[in-house]
Amino acid sequence: MSVDRAQGTEGIDGGPAVERAAVEGAAAIRTYAVAPGVRLNVRSGPGTGYNLVRILPEGVRVPIYCQTPGTTVSGPYGTTNVWDLIDSGEYVSDAYVHTGSDGYIAARCG
Repeated sequence: MSVDRAQGTEGIDGGPAVERAAVEGAAAIRTYAVAPGVRLNVRSGPGTGYNLVRILPEGVRVPIYCQTPGTTVSGPYGTTNVWDLIDSGEYVSDAYVHTGSDGYIAARCG
């Protein structure tokens, strides 16, 4: 008995196509600089009233997975109510992230 592999299935079970897709997907995630000289509060939700999760050190870059409205905040990059989801349950005010835009640059959360 012989088993023939169907064409185009090299990605099944973690083969080369799956690995290539994972690398390509990771490369597609863009990061943005946090304002210079700022240690940025990361909140559990899109607002200053949410719990402080952690504090980002100076000079970091963050991914933005989606954005949502929340508490209005003034910072180095203006006054805005846009909050950026940088990880699961972790939000930062867009007023401290250099996106090059005053508005939304990513899909809305949720």
